[in-house]
Amino acid sequence: MSLQAFSASRALSIGVELELQLVNTHDYDLVGAAEDLLRLVALGDKPGEIKPEMTDSMIEVSTGVCDNYGMLLEQLVDLRDTVADAARRLNIGICGGGTHPFQDWGERRIVDRPRFHHLSDLYGYLAKQFTVFGQHVHVGCPGADVALYLIHGLSRYIPHLIALSAASPFVQGHDTGFQSARLNSVFAFPLSGRAPFVETWTDFGAYFEKMTGTGVVASMKDFYWDIRPKPEFGTVEVRVMDTPLSLERAAAITAYIQALARYLVVERPIQPAEDDYLVYTFNRFQACRFGYAGTYVDPETHWHCPIADEIDASLTRIEQHAIELGVDHVLGRLRQAVREGRNGAAWLRERHAAEGNLPEVVMAQCTRWMEGEVV
Repeated sequence: MSLQAFSASRALSIGVELELQLVNTHDYDLVGAAEDLLRLVALGDKPGEIKPEMTDSMIEVSTGVCDNYGMLLEQLVDLRDTVADAARRLNIGICGGGTHPFQDWGERRIVDRPRFHHLSDLYGYLAKQFTVFGQHVHVGCPGADVALYLIHGLSRYIPHLIALSAASPFVQGHDTGFQSARLNSVFAFPLSGRAPFVETWTDFGAYFEKMTGTGVVASMKDFYWDIRPKPEFGTVEVRVMDTPLSLERAAAITAYIQALARYLVVERPIQPAEDDYLVYTFNRFQACRFGYAGTYVDPETHWHCPIADEIDASLTRIEQHAIELGVDHVLGRLRQAVREGRNGAAWLRERHAAEGNLPEVVMAQCTRWMEGEVV
């Protein structure tokens, strides 16, 4: 099978997908209400999409193609208001977070769609355990080779994005000790991890043909890489983030990714190499386990520093690009959050310490998502 041609899109355009939790308002466990909610929602002529995900206790909302942060935030607010209104009519709650703190995966039900049933047949119990919730960000690319350069360039910032979005410290009623335990579930899939090191679309096509020739994959959807090309959209898709606890944080992380992409495309500050990935898995684990306090190893110099310091340094490197994009104020708030050690995992642990039980934490998550807040 041949790889489809890469559809050029507007350079640095952005779009976001957010997987959201549906919970009842009795004990705040997950509830299989996706189909009922989807019957109620109506976007009319507004951009975006609301659709089911793997199990019936989750939905995905996605924006249309956006040129800038302001447009993105406006669409996200419309999507949130739409699903929140439908949820209130059903007396259910909606919240962010990368995992539900105490749900039992064995009670989940696969949504009745051919692809979801196929994945359930293929992956067994992992499909139900995949009731985890992530943020995916698409960045538009004018060509395929630019997309591959962005994949390798943005791979250096995977720990930054994990630490900023981390919001899954609890699994099955226990504190895992991780900032982002969600990615442990993703990593269980055989085609997860990093993309192969190729620098041209011709070489990527050759790799794709080899993979399809083995019968292991049938399409790009079968790759669960942290960052992957989406040739049908003409984008690079960044997939490592937990769904943040507020859409304001989700929009800010997207602004950060857009500014990073502009920096990489305009300045071409690195020459990607296979050896860059020697420290990739280590950096990824450190961010998942320790968040801002994790150790970051520079792929070129092998210098070690806290992830928080490297995020701060990256914000300085891309400052002019943030100004050009009109998001310097947004990234300024993000920098302050890093310096104060604020992310979703920290907030969830603080709420648990204050409330003493996880259902109260989920109730607070619903309030935070559905009513909105500043970053």
